[in-house]
Amino acid sequence: MKRILEKAGLAFLHNIDPETAHGFAIEALKAGLAPAPGPVSSPRLSTTLAGIALPNPVGLAAGFDKNAEALAPLSRAGFGFIEVGAATPRPQPGNARPRLFRLSADRAAINRFGFNNEGMVVIADRLARRPADTVIGLNLGANKDSEDRAADFAGVLARCGVLVDFVTVNVSSPNTEKLRDLQGPAALAALLAGVMETRAKLATQVPVFLKIAPDLSEADLADIARVAGDAGIDAIIATNTTLSREGLKSRFKGEAGGLSGQPLFERSTRVLARLSTLTDIPLVGVGGVGSAEQAYEKIRAGASAVQLYTALVYGGLGLVTEIVAGLDRLLERDGFANVADAVGTGRGDWLR
Repeated sequence: MKRILEKAGLAFLHNIDPETAHGFAIEALKAGLAPAPGPVSSPRLSTTLAGIALPNPVGLAAGFDKNAEALAPLSRAGFGFIEVGAATPRPQPGNARPRLFRLSADRAAINRFGFNNEGMVVIADRLARRPADTVIGLNLGANKDSEDRAADFAGVLARCGVLVDFVTVNVSSPNTEKLRDLQGPAALAALLAGVMETRAKLATQVPVFLKIAPDLSEADLADIARVAGDAGIDAIIATNTTLSREGLKSRFKGEAGGLSGQPLFERSTRVLARLSTLTDIPLVGVGGVGSAEQAYEKIRAGASAVQLYTALVYGGLGLVTEIVAGLDRLLERDGFANVADAVGTGRGDWLR
């Protein structure tokens, strides 16, 4: 019955502007009008990521709860971990609306938000009151008009790092001009050096993740793997949204911004598998995860954990427990005692 009511609510939300609908969804969460099964786990699902113990390997990607407004209800939604943000040093409104487009025919979305958020001070205050029994990470961003974007990442880490279980350096959003330029080896090495120097000064040595784009060449991936390894990065999130529009059907396919959802699944999984041959750094698979089977494919391609977001637009929060439970069954079916045993076992299928 709860799933029926949730799907009725989704039908209503799909009839209004996507960004307005997302705001309603956050408010509904805060009001307690969402599934709350609590932690979902099993001996097969329990795992670790960069030394962090997770009840299950299915996480919420950054962007859903940009301002850390719904930490308590999200902590009860069945995720193994949650990532909020991106947070920038100063508040910023982001790009002009409309900036979010629902591509229903493609089970996808295009956004060009531009790191709209309330700033690190407000977000830090909310993180200070976070649920203690949930793994929560923060996506670090840079202000659009910053004269030193590398310093912005370090600044947010300095302010918020002790309040979270991990942070993610996000240099892969396509919606802030020239941000992806920081993925180049020299710029990335300098940026990560500053971030790691800042981390060394914190009371808690919070794990640092790096989020990369799917639109990278083989040489780019090799450079990133090398630089991330040299810097001591704890995990790599593969991948952010794509600029590709290949195969789309929706009338919104020409909108500028990053594409997420089902069309990204194959591209992002191939990047994930290739990256797993280039580094021993733990990987998080993101892009097009909308079912237990797709979460399992990411894990078998080389991911220690996965994240989703766009699938919730079409399946609701109830989808989380369906994916987690389904993943448990798939692991049992194939004889894996633990999810870690399945990591990379199907990598070759994605390298052909």
